[in-house]
Amino acid sequence: MTKTRAIWLFIIGLTLVRLSMLGSTDLEFDEAHYWMWSERLAPGYFSKGPGIAFAIRASTAIFGPTEFGVRFWSPILAGASSLLIFHFGRRLFSENVGFWTAIALNVAPIFTIGAFVITTDGLSIFFWTAAMFTFWLAVEKSPRFSFYWPLTGLLIGLGFLGRFTNAFEIVCVLLVLAFAPRLRQEFKKPGLYCLLGIFVICTIPPIVWNAQHAWITLLHLRTRGSLTEDVGFRPLEPLKFFGEHFIFYSPLLFAAVVWAVVGSWRRVNHQFKILFLFWFGLPVTAFYFLISLNHVATPNWDAVSFVSFGLLTAYYWNERIEQRGVRIFGTAAILLGFAISLFSMDSDILRSAGIRFFRSDPSDRLRGWESMTAEVERIRTDLESKLGEKLFLIADERHRASEISFYLKDKRVEGPGHPPCYLIESQDLVNEFSFWPRYDQFVDAPAKPNQSPDEAFTEQKGENPFVGRSALLIRNFGKNPPHNIKAAFESTELVGTIELRRFGEHVRYWQVFLCRHYKTLPL
Repeated sequence: MTKTRAIWLFIIGLTLVRLSMLGSTDLEFDEAHYWMWSERLAPGYFSKGPGIAFAIRASTAIFGPTEFGVRFWSPILAGASSLLIFHFGRRLFSENVGFWTAIALNVAPIFTIGAFVITTDGLSIFFWTAAMFTFWLAVEKSPRFSFYWPLTGLLIGLGFLGRFTNAFEIVCVLLVLAFAPRLRQEFKKPGLYCLLGIFVICTIPPIVWNAQHAWITLLHLRTRGSLTEDVGFRPLEPLKFFGEHFIFYSPLLFAAVVWAVVGSWRRVNHQFKILFLFWFGLPVTAFYFLISLNHVATPNWDAVSFVSFGLLTAYYWNERIEQRGVRIFGTAAILLGFAISLFSMDSDILRSAGIRFFRSDPSDRLRGWESMTAEVERIRTDLESKLGEKLFLIADERHRASEISFYLKDKRVEGPGHPPCYLIESQDLVNEFSFWPRYDQFVDAPAKPNQSPDEAFTEQKGENPFVGRSALLIRNFGKNPPHNIKAAFESTELVGTIELRRFGEHVRYWQVFLCRHYKTLPL
């Protein structure tokens, strides 16, 4: 069996296995929040472009608002990216290089998790890989123009709509053209400018949305990078950057990448293929490393750089495969990556064996939301029968409100665009909830009979349909209702506690407060 047939069978089989697992856990809270985006389509969102929302909307339109429907694209995109990487590696170097790059990618823990949960990483990696491939095909035909130039611009643009990091691919393209002497002529040809023009067109939707919403994404990105705080050099932060990569990309696999990239440095100016891969990886990693001098960047932020670095690594070690130590190290790296990925996907294997975690288990983020939301609904139903009125829901944090909104059986949306569960009212723009209808907003009151349009000011004509109604506030354990709840309601009362335990250990604890008769915050 050729490696081409083997990798196709491997990826198809693995994709089917991943698809069968999509409904095995609850949604992680970012997934639930992205689902809420998909229910309210827009050209842009608080922290990202519209790509993830439109992807989820497409899959849930077919499969329904279930865990499978929300996550459908994750294994599909992972499989498509793997096949693209294999064929690109085969075209650049050999079938063997493409084969082992695809295998290593699919045993790396961070990629394995991304092939299960729905995040912007799946879209980002797929379009980054596809654009890198088409750009290679474009420069292969240089100096002749080909449709691969505008196609590359479109793919980079679509990746940008999924994750803004993909804009770095424009920088990578320019660096490759600048550092490859035979390609510098492309700066005088239409191909590059077709690429840039198509990309710019793709950026228009989120830019227009941000112009209409106080450029909130720019502030969010600055905050995420800790660039709104005191910026300075903190020596431990870059160490954390490498340490977290060491864990999330699997220790031996990451060590192999670092060794190969450093070892290939001297050949960058002598072999175009190495130059190409090098400059498609370095700018992203270098940028996030510089940010990490102040505050550590999370390991997935530069995940796209490991597509080209992975191919470079496979090529580097493939040249040395005859050395016995290299074969042993490579086998150990693949097996260790697989083991870490397996346990990270299902930590219950370790718990069943009696192994306990000193810190919280990250996979707990995927469990318990449905059962806890069902308990919230039970408390709401009981109280409504006693009080004789309908209650609306408020949560104290984005992730709690998103999970409750997804798992509510009776969502009771109050109006077009309203979330099933609100956040506590605030004038700060903290996340996407800030731009959706809220329970503290005033709407135009119906005009009185024979009332002149100029009879009252606009503010006087407004009304809040929630005034006088009662709500349930769901909060994390140990926190009393905040001031803007106590001041906005006549009274608050603890009416229930909900605890999630697994394997005899505490995981999550909610408190439910009855908030009587909303009266809005005093001015």
